Amino acid sequence: MEQMVYVRLRHRVHIRVNQTKIVLDDIAKLVGAKEVVSKLRSLPIYEVTKSDPNIIVIDLSIVVEKISERYQKIDIQVIGPSQTIIEIVPNQRGNHTFLFLLVWLLLFIGSALTIMNFHEDVSMPAVHQKLYKLITGSDAQKPLILQIPYSFGLGLGMVLFFNHFFKKRFNEEPSPLEVEMFNYQQDLDQYVLMTENQESIRDIDDHT
Repeated sequence: MEQMVYVRLRHRVHIRVNQTKIVLDDIAKLVGAKEVVSKLRSLPIYEVTKSDPNIIVIDLSIVVEKISERYQKIDIQVIGPSQTIIEIVPNQRGNHTFLFLLVWLLLFIGSALTIMNFHEDVSMPAVHQKLYKLITGSDAQKPLILQIPYSFGLGLGMVLFFNHFFKKRFNEEPSPLEVEMFNYQQDLDQYVLMTENQESIRDIDDHT
């Protein structure tokens, strides 16, 4: 009697560069009888070699073929995506403090220049002078009573906009930057899946 197992491939999987064997439990969620699922978890699916790129695409047909070769009496029910992306992540070593400071400095200078150029384009000092005259009725070359709160408000607004203050998160809502990064990752994954080649998903028999 055939035993039914539900297989759902994960969309994206990260593995370390020193991991050479990829088993079914690494790339899929299995639902079924415990004794069957426990056997399938350790089923070898792919063996990473040094010639592989850092992104490997595993197709569902390969997974079904591997399961059918080992266990003929299993009824495979597939749900979810038909391909999974495996990204080989290098081991992180060393102190990256210098790199962090360098990136932070570049972003700080770039942001400051962007804000200053924007203020120059829209003549922000002249706007503050006109607002000060409308409110008080007198002229002032440096209306600090407007410029100082504006400067603090600009920084506070950026913190609230990105929903982060260092590692502190104000709420569970994703920031616009996180949304854009998510959309970029989705487009990148779609591109990888649409342009996959035989080197990325070559026959697993050549590896196992």
